[in-house]
Amino acid sequence: MSQPLVGAPHDRVEGPEKVTGEARYTADVVIEGLVHAAVVPSGIANGRIVAVDDSEARAAPGVIEVMTHHNAPRVSAAKPADSDSLLFLLQNDRIEFDRQPIAVVIAQSLEEATYAAQLLHVRYEADHPETNFDAAPRYVPKEIFGEPATHQRGDPEKAFATAPVRIEQTYRTPTEHHNPMETHGTVAQWNGEHLTLHDSSQWAFGVQRRIAKVFGIDAEQVRVIVPYVGGAFGSKGQMWSHVALAAMAAKLVGRPVKLIVTRPQMFGWVGHRPQTEQRVALGAQRDGRLVCVTHDVLSETSVSDEFVEPCAVFSRDLYAVENYGMSHALPRLNISKPTYQRGPGESTGSFAMESAMDELAYEIDIDPLELRLRNYSERQPDSGKPYSSKQLRQCYARAAERFDWGRRVPQPRSMNEGRLLLGLGMATASRNTHRTAAKVRIRANSDGTVVVACGTIEQGCGSPTVYAQLASEILEIPFERVRFEFGDTNLPEAPLAAGSQTSGSVGSVVVKAATWLRDKIADLGGTIPPNGIVLDVADEPGENDESYATQAFGAQFAQVVVDPDTGEVRVVRFVGAFDGGRILNAKTANSQFVGGIVWGISMALFEKTRYDARTARIMNANLSDYLVPTNADIPNPEVIAIEADDPHINPAHVKGIGEVGITGAAAAVANAVYHATGVRVRDLPITPDKLLV
Repeated sequence: MSQPLVGAPHDRVEGPEKVTGEARYTADVVIEGLVHAAVVPSGIANGRIVAVDDSEARAAPGVIEVMTHHNAPRVSAAKPADSDSLLFLLQNDRIEFDRQPIAVVIAQSLEEATYAAQLLHVRYEADHPETNFDAAPRYVPKEIFGEPATHQRGDPEKAFATAPVRIEQTYRTPTEHHNPMETHGTVAQWNGEHLTLHDSSQWAFGVQRRIAKVFGIDAEQVRVIVPYVGGAFGSKGQMWSHVALAAMAAKLVGRPVKLIVTRPQMFGWVGHRPQTEQRVALGAQRDGRLVCVTHDVLSETSVSDEFVEPCAVFSRDLYAVENYGMSHALPRLNISKPTYQRGPGESTGSFAMESAMDELAYEIDIDPLELRLRNYSERQPDSGKPYSSKQLRQCYARAAERFDWGRRVPQPRSMNEGRLLLGLGMATASRNTHRTAAKVRIRANSDGTVVVACGTIEQGCGSPTVYAQLASEILEIPFERVRFEFGDTNLPEAPLAAGSQTSGSVGSVVVKAATWLRDKIADLGGTIPPNGIVLDVADEPGENDESYATQAFGAQFAQVVVDPDTGEVRVVRFVGAFDGGRILNAKTANSQFVGGIVWGISMALFEKTRYDARTARIMNANLSDYLVPTNADIPNPEVIAIEADDPHINPAHVKGIGEVGITGAAAAVANAVYHATGVRVRDLPITPDKLLV
């Protein structure tokens, strides 16, 4: 073999294509006869369309058709399952959120479609939108991701009333919108009653099934091809309205149609992280040992659909505490339906819980790291199950040593760097990880090469590299002899590439398939027949998977400097140590951890979607006013991967690491800001005005 295999920092096989511009994304797809579509978004957030004047748009150069609720094909926008989202497909005149699709202009070129879309004249009957998070109608959902939304163990209320030390605070996180480098996009082509979609998606098979329901056809009549995906982070985990609108436009004009969502439209119908209000109550002994935790969550949802941000799941499964209570409730607002965004629930919930733990540490005058060690859980607190593996102690120790946590002077405003206030903060990271059923096809060719095929996608995580590494190690052949095919519903089915489940799911079936192929070749005396060997292999969780609690863990340490005159905060150092099970590729894993940390810093200091309180319209739907960090805002995060063999978690021995890096990161920064300034900010993002008090 030319290089070490699993775990080695192998360069991405698709890297040269991506850095030279040869890689193809949905927007790059070209089909003979292709025309372009531009979505017209609503100009109000609640009400109805009274009249549409499309005469000027139809007369514009290159325009082929203008699709509105008057002439759109009749389709089903209903939800086939609770986990799906309602679609907005021009079936009626109702509007319930800003930038809801109300028309689609189809033209010969993108420029012509974009120009003509501005010529559509729409008259509305506007109703007052619900924008008040505190006063909006709210309800308690039945469940979150199949689990109860309200849950209790022990008697947290009684325990809190008698606890020697009590902390009770409210923490808030704002609405945040996805902004991956590649926006959403779809190319739709009909061939009779068969539909082919090129789509930027995290789940080709989910799109296949949903679009079939929209048009009332069999899923087998739909093929979904997913080229490279330029970032997703949850926003492309389900099918949104534009996918069906592209297919409807293609059916209407009898031509293949390309529809690319613009950057401002990314703030419209494709989901977002909901704002939250979280009340956390901690009761503890004087030595810091927790006797109770209560975590009550409000998170926004739309007026017609439901999404629950499961913030309290983070606190439920983290520390050893006998008395625990959680609840989730949803205010209904005139917004688009929220959705998954990197670390859904854990990213927001960890800010609240880990900020509260920091407040408890100051209240009883104990080192924040020591407080967490005194409440360390040896078994998962809620289920009582043993962990498949847990290296969190090692994460704390290694990160603290690298960060030099021991130099911290406990009192706020006690450390300086010249005239700047210096602060050190830390927090715990944790994210549940699991696997689901997956299939692959593995083919050994007579020339000694191997092809592994699976309908999963490549969204920047390195799928073609890491799964080839796994197969080549088991088969004991050079890495260069293995090729991984992906991104097509004509390939064996893969689960949603989200929820920190892909490496455990696809990786496990690749291990199984490569092992079977190795044994088959051995049975043939080490030779491969001229026509090769093809195996179709499926894998799914078994009873053993229910025996253990499966979680990834980490320790986050942040150092900030704060200008006492301006309130400017800069993160100047960040160290994260993570328990991610077996690392398949050191380089791609490091990128995942660093990406999560960067997003956590962004949560802490920058991101917030701002609504007009009168109209519910988004005021910063662009990358000029919706702030995200630049390279100058981020230090070089230092990442430590704590590897340990975990034979219980799955056949690949891996934990999902795509989301654990963001959990606790915002809290670590917020805690460092408090240490620097003595000002506790419980409402993200941390901006200068909140520190100049």
